[in-house]
Amino acid sequence: MALRKKSGIEESRKAIKRREHNRYFKTSMRTAIKKAIEVAGTETEDAAIRNAYKAIDKCAQKNIIHKNKAANRKSKMIQAIKKSKV
Repeated sequence: MALRKKSGIEESRKAIKRREHNRYFKTSMRTAIKKAIEVAGTETEDAAIRNAYKAIDKCAQKNIIHKNKAANRKSKMIQAIKKSKV
């Protein structure tokens, strides 16, 4: 059995930390989007949309998702909100 290099072990440790960090932001983004769609047509709609936009932009800024994917998510979210109002 070949020995592992120290740098490889360190990189795998870093990858695990990054994955957990990115997962936190992705899940918070998804829950913000779901909450915004859920409260469509109520008083708290504007605040929920603002929070969802903030979460999406933060993920795009940190390169967790691509900026075009962020724009697509915002667009789809607004479409879903309009659809749920009707």
